[in-house]
Amino acid sequence: MIRVLHVVKTANGAFFAAWQAEQLTRRGVEVHVALPSSQGKSVPEWIAGGAKMHVVATDFPTRSPWRLPEICRDVRRLVAEISPDIIHSHFVGTTLVLRLALGKRSNIPRVFQVPGPLHLEHGLFRRLDLESADEHDYWIGSSRYTVARYLRAGAPPDRLFLSYYGWPTSRFPTERTHILRRRFGISDDQLAVGNMNWMYPPKYYLGQFVGLKCHEDVIDALAIVTRRRADVVGLLVGGGWGRRAGRYEERLRARARKVAGDRIKMTGYVPIAMAFQAWPDFDCVVHVPLSENCGGVLEPLLAGVPTIGGDVGGIPELVVDGTTGTLVRTRRPAELAEAILEVLGNPERSRSLAAEGQKRARELMDPGRTAEELVAIYRHLLNASNPRPQPYEYSPLVSANAK
Repeated sequence: MIRVLHVVKTANGAFFAAWQAEQLTRRGVEVHVALPSSQGKSVPEWIAGGAKMHVVATDFPTRSPWRLPEICRDVRRLVAEISPDIIHSHFVGTTLVLRLALGKRSNIPRVFQVPGPLHLEHGLFRRLDLESADEHDYWIGSSRYTVARYLRAGAPPDRLFLSYYGWPTSRFPTERTHILRRRFGISDDQLAVGNMNWMYPPKYYLGQFVGLKCHEDVIDALAIVTRRRADVVGLLVGGGWGRRAGRYEERLRARARKVAGDRIKMTGYVPIAMAFQAWPDFDCVVHVPLSENCGGVLEPLLAGVPTIGGDVGGIPELVVDGTTGTLVRTRRPAELAEAILEVLGNPERSRSLAAEGQKRARELMDPGRTAEELVAIYRHLLNASNPRPQPYEYSPLVSANAK
């Protein structure tokens, strides 16, 4: 049996890691997880998945760096207690802490499965990642885009793998549940357009002047659309994330009121179980972030909802323009508004593209297949005579617009 210690920085998010752990335990992997708290929104998923929990803070303490030696001691103590065969980290901060705490004194393979490419798109953080790694460190990009960024930055190809995060694809209904529509007063003859995302405040030190998910641009685009179509309602589901969450969320609410009056509904946080059921309540989902892996468009496609994605990161691996959805340039609200109006104006074609997108999403994020990939990666790292798993090959789709 392979014993793996998973390391995450939050007990409120990183559901993707918990879902992955469930699939690993089904395949005989003994999964341990280090969480900063025993209470949090994602804790029930870890428990249900059979992971053995350990309450240890492992994220890099950027706001209290004097705590770093204590955190490193706790990490070394935990690793000695569990004696894992492999350590599997899911965040930049937790990865850096593991490397600082263990360094060359530990020969346990350390795997960083990269949930998003944001740090790779900024030189300082990209260098921190690459230059802090030694021969015990490996990377798993969870999109082809991420793998390509690592290769371009000079990461050793023999220590770099590709595996998408598996998703609980069967949890997504495709028929409208009305769970959001009833709760927020949206009638059956109204068209709901928007998204479900955490609202991340801008990171000014990265040169961001809008939030990571560009809610500002979505709001401005919805204002244009609602002025041109009286039957459209903007629907933004999700609350703020982080220390400045409340202030940022209120700024977005104020912006929505200013540009669209009461035509944009902002629900705040909704539980994950409700979110799964709520996707079919949308007639069109838009996701145009500054940086992204495959999230934000994956969920609506799994539910068969017409989807507009920004041409960034791993999004084009799911949203193939004119074949599985609509791809737009980011930071252009007027262009986004036109794309929304096009989707709403051609409902049959939009639903047809969404059906193709659903097939694509189910294929790439199949939880069983991705778990088998991870087990194969683990086995290869523990014994080089085991074959190195090859990246999953799917039949590339050709955009109908390019025909």
